[in-house]
Amino acid sequence: MDDGFGNNSNFFQGAKDIAYEAKRQGRVQDSYTRYEGGGEYASQGGGYYHGDEPHAQEDADSDATEGHDEEDEIYEGEYQGIPHPDDIKANRMAATQPIADEYRDQADLMAERMKDEEQLAHQYESIIEECGHGRFQWTLFFILGLALMADGVEVFVVGFVLPVAERDMCMSNSNKGMLGLIVYLGMMVGAFIWGGLADKMGRRYCLIIALSINGVFIIFSSFVQGYGMFLFCRLLSGAGIGGSIPIVFTYFSEFLSREKRGEHLSWLCMFWMVGGIYASMMAWSIIPHYGWGFSMGTSFQFHSWRLFVVVCALPSLSSLIGLMFVPESPRYLLEIGKHDEAWMILKQIYDTNMRARGHPEAVFTVSHIKTPIQMDEFIEIQSSTGTWFQRWLVRIMTVVKQVWQNMLLCFTPKHRMTTLFLAVVWFTLSFSYYGLTVWFPDMIKYFQNEEYESKMKTFHQERVEDFTFNFTLENQFHTEGEYINVRFIGIKFKSVTFEDSLFEECYFEDIVSTNTHFKNCTFTATIFYNTDLFETRFSHSRFINSTFLHNKEGCQIDFSEDAETAFLTYLVSFLGSLAVLPGNIVSALFMDKVGRIKMIGGSMLLSTITCFFLFFGNSESALIGMQCLFCGVSIAAWNALDVITVELYSTDKRATAFGILNGLSKFAAILGISIFASFVEITKVIPILLASIALVGGALLGLRLPETREQVLM
Repeated sequence: MDDGFGNNSNFFQGAKDIAYEAKRQGRVQDSYTRYEGGGEYASQGGGYYHGDEPHAQEDADSDATEGHDEEDEIYEGEYQGIPHPDDIKANRMAATQPIADEYRDQADLMAERMKDEEQLAHQYESIIEECGHGRFQWTLFFILGLALMADGVEVFVVGFVLPVAERDMCMSNSNKGMLGLIVYLGMMVGAFIWGGLADKMGRRYCLIIALSINGVFIIFSSFVQGYGMFLFCRLLSGAGIGGSIPIVFTYFSEFLSREKRGEHLSWLCMFWMVGGIYASMMAWSIIPHYGWGFSMGTSFQFHSWRLFVVVCALPSLSSLIGLMFVPESPRYLLEIGKHDEAWMILKQIYDTNMRARGHPEAVFTVSHIKTPIQMDEFIEIQSSTGTWFQRWLVRIMTVVKQVWQNMLLCFTPKHRMTTLFLAVVWFTLSFSYYGLTVWFPDMIKYFQNEEYESKMKTFHQERVEDFTFNFTLENQFHTEGEYINVRFIGIKFKSVTFEDSLFEECYFEDIVSTNTHFKNCTFTATIFYNTDLFETRFSHSRFINSTFLHNKEGCQIDFSEDAETAFLTYLVSFLGSLAVLPGNIVSALFMDKVGRIKMIGGSMLLSTITCFFLFFGNSESALIGMQCLFCGVSIAAWNALDVITVELYSTDKRATAFGILNGLSKFAAILGISIFASFVEITKVIPILLASIALVGGALLGLRLPETREQVLM
């Protein structure tokens, strides 16, 4: 009996050990099953099970274990496949833990990122308000203002040097037209490229590269001698400066609080006006001085207009130097997850402003800033992978792909209508503004030419024998004349035409001509020595026993002929730039009071009314006055458009969207200049109507944009 009891005890102890081991193995297998199978299922009895219903045999096994000690026994129902309560609790806790980003749905990540960005936007606004507006922002204001000034200078450079450079490089009319448009083409390309890169590589970094390209190729363009290389350098300098406007406004806006943003971005726009004034004054003081240069034989000449081009690089280079001493945008750094760098910059802003206010003991109280979840996939390439060319190619293609995807995000349903309305406003305003600002000087020149031609002297059937012309012939028309044994020595022909005339035994020596033509003339026994009367000067003319000796080479520069025209060009540009000052002041003072939308709509509608006054402008002075009025009224729309563009897009798309819209405006400028210039000598009705229709359409669409003066930067 005792032995039997002892054997039973041993039997039960062995059963316990087997059951305990089965329990432990079951838990391991249960965890693996949940991980692989992906779920627990509630039974009707309130427990959990995996797979099918428990079998009857499992119930019997569970009953056999009932009634034993808890510390040694497995609980009732273990063999039914029901997990232990501790396992249930652990599984529930695991379910509440965050899932790694690589296992999450893209939509969930995007939703979480948007929530983070909204929190960051309000927190960043509070931090910028705590940092205050002081010495740091004003320092950055002047540095970025120089970059904006460089953009204004770039627009005027070609127009100022063209009257001189066209002779230095012997440019045809088509070449001159291409040179005038090439800068806008470069700016258009640069705006697309640098705007997109600034959202991926940083505002400060991209602005430094863009200004470096601009400065280097401006200086190169002043030394190159051929038209092709000059055109290429101006294209690249335009591509460099094209990034200044999208980056400058994006960069500066991220250091401003909501209450300061509209006003101070408008003040920043004044530097574009300063650029126009600077270019006009430098052109007037440098270009007419022909002696301010040097030459190395006949192959290299450095005239005064080239010195003017070098001087125009100073704003860009000055801004470049200043950027070496300012930090990256902390808002951009937070956007890409660089919390510590952003915090240090914000502390620098706070300390700088507090020291300037006389509170050096003030302490920056912010300790942690929200950073959005990062979604970009970065490719890290080891130095041992492939060649350096392959590594750089992969990096470049990755950045290009990211920039392109970011551009497409500006046209998603969330931003599509905003981008479309902004694009129309940018296009119509640029089309009208640039088209008219180029049309005004062309029309003034047209009026000048009409007045000049009205004073032309006409000589009909005059006969001159044995006479020497040693004085300038200007603005004359000679028809059916006879010139026998006449000498033209050391004189200038300026706007002189000989038609159906006879030259017999005449002698031309040391002649310089401008706009001079011989049409259907006959030359008999005539000698041309050291003249610039090239083949293009003669139309349907005959030469009998006549000789050309030592013709002048290249184009001859004569500044005295263009002094009055050049001075008028500088004066018109100077007055047009200066007229912007009142509009800048008004827009800066009332931008936050009136609002961006009303400023855009009101300014464009007033500009439309100004356009209709052009029908009554039939003189040079009237057109100059109309140009000043138009520029002064329209500048408020430009300033408001710059402000609202940076406020309507989030940080990760702000520079990209600005670059797209600014690039589109440069395309509109090319279109407007080309169309308006083609009607200069035909009619002024079409340019005025086109500009008016464009401005009205842009104003009406602009009024449908959302107001942004009360919102924080997202």
